[in-house]
Parts: sequence; C-alpha cells; structure tokens
Amino acid sequence: MNKKDDHPQRRYLDNAATTWPKPEAVWKVWEQAARENGVTIGRGVYREAIAAENIVRQLRQDVATLMCVSPERICLPFSATFGLNQAIHGVLKCGDHVIATAADHNATLRPLRHLEKKGQIHLTIVPCDIRGWVDPDEVVRAWQANTRLVALSHASNVTGVVQDVKTIVNMTREREAISLLDASQSLGQVPFSRDLPTADIVVSPGHKWLLGMHGTAVLYVRQGICFEPLIQGGTGLKSDSLDMPVETRDLIEVGTLDLPAVAALGAGCNWLHEKGVESVALACRELAQACYDGLRDIQGVRLITTDPSEGSIGPPIISMVCDGYSPPEVAVMLEQIAGVQVRSGYHCAACIHEFLGTTQGGTVRVSFGPFSDISDVDAVVSAMKKIML
Repeated sequence: MNKKDDHPQRRYLDNAATTWPKPEAVWKVWEQAARENGVTIGRGVYREAIAAENIVRQLRQDVATLMCVSPERICLPFSATFGLNQAIHGVLKCGDHVIATAADHNATLRPLRHLEKKGQIHLTIVPCDIRGWVDPDEVVRAWQANTRLVALSHASNVTGVVQDVKTIVNMTREREAISLLDASQSLGQVPFSRDLPTADIVVSPGHKWLLGMHGTAVLYVRQGICFEPLIQGGTGLKSDSLDMPVETRDLIEVGTLDLPAVAALGAGCNWLHEKGVESVALACRELAQACYDGLRDIQGVRLITTDPSEGSIGPPIISMVCDGYSPPEVAVMLEQIAGVQVRSGYHCAACIHEFLGTTQGGTVRVSFGPFSDISDVDAVVSAMKKIML
C-alpha cells in the first residue's frame, strides 16, 4: 500500500489564512498568463504588454465593483501587509496620535508599535469584549486633539466578529481624521454596500476570500489622501526622472507586478461576481453554523466564537479551546484522525487573547471555504468527540 494511502482524506479548513482550493478558472488563468503572456506589466507597447495592461485594468474594475468605489482609486500592492505598512508609514507624521483596536491583526499593530517605540507616534489600543467586538464609544474615549488615524479590522481573524464600521468610520470622518480598514477577513465574504460609508483606506489580500493566489492584494485610497512612498524604484512611468511620481498608484505599485497572480485574482473576483458574494457567504456561513451546533454540546470544548446565527454576516470562522489539550495538540489530532487541517495558536493577533481568555496558547480555528461541504463539518465534529472522550 502506498504510504500516502494510510492518511485520511485531506480536509482543508484553514480558509481564513488562505482559501483553497481555488475556482478552476483561477488556476487556468494563472497558468495561461505565465505560459502565453509572460511579460512585465506597464513596460511595453507590444501586443502582450497591452494585453497585460488590460488584465490589470479589468481587475481594478472588478475589485471596485465589489467595494462600491471608483476603479481609479484601486491600487495593487503585492500583499496586504505591504499595503497596510504603506498606508501607516505613508500618512502618519511625527507627533500624530493613532487609535487601533485589540482585535486587530499584527500586520496593523506591529508597524504602529514600531513607530511608537521610535517615538514618532502616540498609540492607543482600545479594548474589545469577550467576542472580539469593539465598542465605538471606546474609540471616542480614546480620542485626542492630535488623533490622525483610526485603524481597525473589519472582522476578527480569531473569532469572526464584525465591527461596527459604519459608526467608527463616520465618527472618524466627522473629526477630520483618517480611517484605515483591514478587510482581510471581509472582502469577498461580507458584502460591501453603497449605503455604507467606505473607510478612507481599505486593504485586503488577494489570496483569502477574493480567491486569488499569493503575491496580490488590493488597496483603496480615497481621493485627497497623500502618501509618502515606503519604497522607491521603477514604475514604468516618468523613467527619465530620478524623482518618484506623485500619483498614489505609482507610489504603491513600485517594481514589477506579478502578472499571473494579477490575472488569477481577476478570475477569482469574476467567480465571485457570477456566484454572488451574498450566496457564497451564506453557504460558508451555513457550514460554520452546523459546525458550531455540532461542537457546542461536546464536554470540554469551549467555543470562543459566538453563535453565528446571533451576529451580523461575517467570515465562516469557529474558534475553540479544549480542556486538557493545547491548541497545537488538537490541530495535530484533527489531521491524524480525520485529515482535518486547521490553524492553531495566536493567529498573528497579539492583543485579542487577553480579552478572550486564551493567552495560554491561543485557539484552534476552523474556517470553511466556498468548496467545503457538510462532510467536512461531520469530520470535525466526529473527530472532536473522539478527542474529548
């Protein structure tokens, strides 16, 4: 017997980290762009170079439609972490005060902490509750005369709870500060609406709920916000000058864009448009609900996530801790018993665990995706019952 045959069927349930598998069109377009085009975007006027430009132009339009914004304001950094760093380092000046939240990801908190340690900014991290939810009144209480930026995650990558973005963005705008939204766990899962205010800056990776590949991200910047460049280099424009161009897009898209990844992200967005974000999110959420219902009565399992039926639509995340086992131990046993692959630990979120009561090792996080099904739920629940016997 082949050694691989001894292993249970692979059940990938770490979609909050990276969605997998991808729609078939994503893989096809990714390979096609590498094999048949293979050029550098924005650096030529021959046929394939023009085709590459058209791929980028269409992607901006597709992302803008999902976000209900203008495509002219969509930039394509190579990762959400880079996009968040560009925003943070690009808009803050020495002496500025920043408000962030305990529910934020380290991709936001670490660059802010870095600037604080260097004495360049003042930072207040407002608390969250036992769900990871941030009370907008906490943001108001933290406000100072020199508050320049309010940063928050749209949805927690640990608990899946969705923040009151409308209230926080509106109060930030009223006070003439800048709002920065990390949409890593929302764009592609939480429908954006024209009726809701868009944060001044929104960042999301391409490889999560937008169903693209690694090496892509999207960054929306409201008209009128100016960035200092985080890095300098070639942009394909004004190449006869040693000075960087002043347009925001040129400051973000320095160097060579990954054409196959950009094309694949476009295919992922197109798949979402065809299926409908609401429909995709509902199917994922139903699986999360079924998993929650199956786990809630297992003795020794403490669900960190609140009942999905009681909250607003968020990413399909279930977090838990188990009596007698560390989160990594549970993760290993889930794969050994049922082939279930999940994330364990602190999930790159340094502050939230103090409020969740999970500072001793973090949580086990199960996150369903568009290609998960009810058999995956059954596998998780069955394996957890065996583990907790």
